[in-house]
Amino acid sequence: MVFGLFSKEKSLQKTIERATNKLAQQPDRWGALEKLKEDGSEEALLGLCRRFGVTSQKAVEDEQEKHWVLETLVANGGGTLAPLARYMKGAEHLSFPLRVLERIADHDKVLAIADELFAGEAPGYVRMPERRIDLIRWFSEWKGATDAEAVSRLSPYATDFDENSRFAAIEGMAGRDPELIGPPLVEALLRPEEESGRIKRSIVEVLVKAKAPLGDKASAVAGALAGPLSDDYKVDGGVIKKR
Repeated sequence: MVFGLFSKEKSLQKTIERATNKLAQQPDRWGALEKLKEDGSEEALLGLCRRFGVTSQKAVEDEQEKHWVLETLVANGGGTLAPLARYMKGAEHLSFPLRVLERIADHDKVLAIADELFAGEAPGYVRMPERRIDLIRWFSEWKGATDAEAVSRLSPYATDFDENSRFAAIEGMAGRDPELIGPPLVEALLRPEEESGRIKRSIVEVLVKAKAPLGDKASAVAGALAGPLSDDYKVDGGVIKKR
């Protein structure tokens, strides 16, 4: 019995290896992916998730396989949640698995898992920010989030170490409640450490479009509109406007 169980586990691992071998021929990967689908166990589903983390040599085939895995995991419904959550804890890229999550879980479960991911991505230096950016961008676009839920989770990254993470967070707050996005974006604009012209302009553009109130920071913001920004924008009536 023990030997049979060990043999089955070994066979499953070999199937997962074939399914995630970026150098293999597509028919070989397809066959392995189909076997994992038929198996349906948590370990097999985790193996399917691991296909998201591999980029094969042919872009079209790679996308086909990842979309097939996505739909297979979605079709499995709630049974996918446990292996999906396990996979995302250590995945370098989160774009595809998060798309699965939003389709198989209700609002509260999505939020709970997202919060676990955010907790593991505290703002600050990170060598590989791609995972963080995937999370920020996905949460920005997730239609299930209220403005308050979105802004409270995105705003800490408006002052992140990584410029692309800051940019994604700022863009993610565009179109949200002006009263909510105003304070964190103004704080990000005024901080002395911000030297990126791209980031400053992005913040200003979001504030202008939202007509976000500047409150008691209006004078400070006016002083921060230096250089090219002062040519294009001004503070008037407690908000930033285009000249």
